[in-house]
Amino acid sequence: MALSGLQIFKLLAKTNCKECGFPTCMAFAMQLAAGKAELDKCPYVSDEAKAALGEASAPPVRKVTIGAGDLAVTVGEETVMYRHEKRFENMPGIGVLITDEMEEAAVASLIGQLKEQQFNYVGRTLRPRVAAVKASDGATLAALAAKVDTGSGAALVLMHEDAGALKTAAGALKGKKPLLYAASEENFDAVAAVARELDVPFAIKASSLDKLAELGQKALDGDFKEVVLDPASSSLGDVLLDQTIIRRAAIKKTFRALGFPTIGFPCQMTDDRMLEAVYAAVFVAKYAGIVILSDLEPARTLPLLYLGQNIYTDPQKPMQMEEGVYPVNEPGPEAPILVTTNFSLTYFTVSSEVEASKVPAWLCIMDVEGQSVLTAWAAGKFVADAIAPFLKKSGIEEKAPHKKVVIPGYVAQISGELEEELGEGWQVQVGVREAADIPKFLRQWTAA
Repeated sequence: MALSGLQIFKLLAKTNCKECGFPTCMAFAMQLAAGKAELDKCPYVSDEAKAALGEASAPPVRKVTIGAGDLAVTVGEETVMYRHEKRFENMPGIGVLITDEMEEAAVASLIGQLKEQQFNYVGRTLRPRVAAVKASDGATLAALAAKVDTGSGAALVLMHEDAGALKTAAGALKGKKPLLYAASEENFDAVAAVARELDVPFAIKASSLDKLAELGQKALDGDFKEVVLDPASSSLGDVLLDQTIIRRAAIKKTFRALGFPTIGFPCQMTDDRMLEAVYAAVFVAKYAGIVILSDLEPARTLPLLYLGQNIYTDPQKPMQMEEGVYPVNEPGPEAPILVTTNFSLTYFTVSSEVEASKVPAWLCIMDVEGQSVLTAWAAGKFVADAIAPFLKKSGIEEKAPHKKVVIPGYVAQISGELEEELGEGWQVQVGVREAADIPKFLRQWTAA
């Protein structure tokens, strides 16, 4: 039974230390009761309190980790229905289906893509991380899974209806923590027993949400913590309905039987590759933890990864670049010096225009906690007495000793003060206001 905020408060240390991110222990307890905070955020919670709180402190959607190493995928741990309420926690794992019916060349190609395919987006590396491996028998499944694991290191979903085949394949992957797929009404006990013995997560599949909830409750009764749900949606409408009902039941009703992350197989729902991408996008947008495709064509995986990144970015925390000096177009000592803020959109807009200009330049990115130029200036963070120390400590004088720095046109008013703060030998030039004018500005610089 869920505990009230007051009941949880009585079990806390009552230090009001604020280290959990909340002003008081009572406020923290109320957020715990609402499922919008995690007990681990309290540094002073006792083991006795952890034991007593137990289920009450678990997030409405449980956390599940699949795989090991750099490509391990963590899903679940969600606490809200909508991103703006707080944030979504763990971006879906995008993966591909690999079967023993495929030609060796096709298997090798997919393994190579899993290993090599990656994209840079606003300073972050995005890539597919999951391989769903399916075969006709346990020995073949084990061999194929081992091949995929060795070649790519991806998190594995082992697919077979027979628990013995899953045990054979998973048993050979010690320490790799594959997901067993799937336990159904017919084989639940057998698959669950293998998952317990090997200490790996398993998926539950059912033909209706009622039956899925029954099996989810059975997993809870067996004290299984890492479970993934598959409602086996057969149409786009079913995907929207099933995923929303599961999430709403877990978040709004604290219905623990459906409080697990989900997996979707758009690769099995249609033969039309473009329609499959649409299905996959719906899974990403509507709560799926793992999404399995039929191939890793970049034209489809790239938009899905970008979509996931956008949805799972914390709306309360601006995306930002690391402070430093970024060379663009291989600049030399005479290249212009441009300074701006570390808001990711600002950086990528400016850097892309500089790159398009073909003019070498040094781009000095100053940490203003991810704010844009005008916002940071208004907040007193992108001002002369802050920019000057940054430039002097950045090492730009060694890279470009001419000491001529260009500031954004929107903060032209700080140019004189900045020259004074920088000291003798420095010159501050006011640049353009709009990024689209940067190429023309830089070409005029080099011509002068």
